Amino acid sequence: MREPEQVIFTNMCMVYDHEGNVLVQHRVDPKWPGVTFPGGHVEPGETFAHAVIREVYEETGLTISHPRLCGIKHWLKRGVRNVVLLYKTDAFEGTLRSSEEGRVWWMPLTEMPNAPLANTMSAMLRVFLNDDLSEHSFQVIDGEWHDLLE
Repeated sequence: MREPEQVIFTNMCMVYDHEGNVLVQHRVDPKWPGVTFPGGHVEPGETFAHAVIREVYEETGLTISHPRLCGIKHWLKRGVRNVVLLYKTDAFEGTLRSSEEGRVWWMPLTEMPNAPLANTMSAMLRVFLNDDLSEHSFQVIDGEWHDLLE
């Protein structure tokens, strides 16, 4: 019998309004800089929904509700599967503020592809926006990394 796989869960949330804007964050982390959506790690014992609500609040000052799971991103690194749960919601309240994670602001969704996006964010954006896609993964096939959308 194989040993269970170790997994690290994180999340990301596309918060949007009804004027065509999305809430973006310009991350300052040198490991993954650029424009993206807010999110972060799921704490041990925390529900996935509570984790995304907490992360969005910590990074933006907004309290979201009714986050809807719309896809995942995953990859294997050093024997550990990293899973990013992708959520979206249009239900939010509060006063927008930036955090140490980076500056946050509302951006027209149509302008997002032209922004200095974080690495792989353009593929994740396709999962957020296309109901026919639910998974973004990196897999080694014949010794080479492949970026897959399914």
